[in-house]
Amino acid sequence: MWWFFHLWCALSWRPKTVTTPEIIDQIQELILEDRRISAKSIAEQLGISHEQVGSIIHEDLDMWKPSTKWVPKCLNADQKHQWCQLSEWLLEFFRHDPNDFLSQLVTMDETWFYHYDLETKQQSLEWWHSSSPCPKKFRVQKSAGKVLALIFWDQDGIVLIYYLPKGQTINAKYYSSLLVQLKDILKEKCRGKVTKGGALFLHDNALAHGALATEKKLAYLGFQCLGHPLYSPGLALSDYHLFPGLKKQMKVCHFSSDAEVIAASETWLDGQPSEFILSGLQKLEQRAKKCIELRGGVCWINPEFGHCSLFPSWSG
Repeated sequence: MWWFFHLWCALSWRPKTVTTPEIIDQIQELILEDRRISAKSIAEQLGISHEQVGSIIHEDLDMWKPSTKWVPKCLNADQKHQWCQLSEWLLEFFRHDPNDFLSQLVTMDETWFYHYDLETKQQSLEWWHSSSPCPKKFRVQKSAGKVLALIFWDQDGIVLIYYLPKGQTINAKYYSSLLVQLKDILKEKCRGKVTKGGALFLHDNALAHGALATEKKLAYLGFQCLGHPLYSPGLALSDYHLFPGLKKQMKVCHFSSDAEVIAASETWLDGQPSEFILSGLQKLEQRAKKCIELRGGVCWINPEFGHCSLFPSWSG
């Protein structure tokens, strides 16, 4: 009879295979207690198979475990309120006269161009057979040679590009001098922005941009600054529209000098149709609406693909 005893022991410890409402409720309760619990741990606690746990989680509970997305900042209540305030202000311009608003709007931002920049994961994808070994990619670094570009643009295209000289830093005095150049160019090329009460100016909250001397210079030149809240790349036109395509074009290219980098960037910018430039400004309306809908969401920008999305902010 010894064999019967061993068979009974084996069967008594065999994991349950029948899915019942009680088991489903137990699994849901364990997940709600610990969102990071593993399927293996659930199977061990309930004495059921790992496959059955997976089936219940995906099919009966309709749950999955996504990887977390990187966001720039967990905003507090005041910062989210500032996001909503600016978004509502922008929407007022669109409601009043969107064409007039876009014709008056000028924006700017800075970005680095490298002599050699790394390719994105998307660019490195290759077709392989299922039986082929997994491809390898060695770690490399961006080049030390780089150029900082300050790009001013509006619905008609690029208004001014300035490349920061070596050893020079952007402070309020230096930035103010660029604003004077911008005003002179607008007088020459886009006189309507000057004669209709001044251009609307949108830039981020870098130290040089928010300095008192810069604010005085903007007022003196007749620019109406729209402001920019902290940690809000989702409302920065260049970050979500202009720079991603430009950076993707520049990646993997090897440049031997700053002049080659500058020539390549300007070739790409000059080749963009007016419809592309205008669409970037028009997207601002939808992004402002999304920000208000999420009550001050956090914007996440994927540097690999240049993709920018708005997500709720769970702080505060």
